Amino acid sequence: MADTQGHQHYQQSLRFQGGQQGMQQQHQKSYQVAKAATAVTAGGSLLVLSGLVLAGTVIALTIATPLLVIFSPVLVPAVITLSLITMGFLTSGGFGVAAVTVLSWIYRYVTGRHPPDADQLDSARYKLAGKAREMRDRAEQYGLQQAS
Repeated sequence: MADTQGHQHYQQSLRFQGGQQGMQQQHQKSYQVAKAATAVTAGGSLLVLSGLVLAGTVIALTIATPLLVIFSPVLVPAVITLSLITMGFLTSGGFGVAAVTVLSWIYRYVTGRHPPDADQLDSARYKLAGKAREMRDRAEQYGLQQAS
């Protein structure tokens, strides 16, 4: 009797575990379906929006083309002038920022605050000084050889 009750309990626990696995698989499937539905909805919405923007662009270009042709003798030089002015201001600002950055770096280097990459500059300076000394010594030796 105890044996049959133990066997029945074992079968019930197997059914319970199987039920849990089935519920997990069903949960995973519903989660995948929800993800797919969300992706389709988002993709479809973006596709429709893309089509509307394309249609609006074509309509705007159709309306604006005659105006551009009529006003092109005035608009083209104006656009070129504005482009040159804009590029000039941007270039000037960029060079100004670069100059301030370099001057700030030099000031920190001279005052001993050790700016970034100062070690590389010192290393290059020592290498250059060493090569200059070496070339001076060679020139002196060559001059002495020519004098003899």
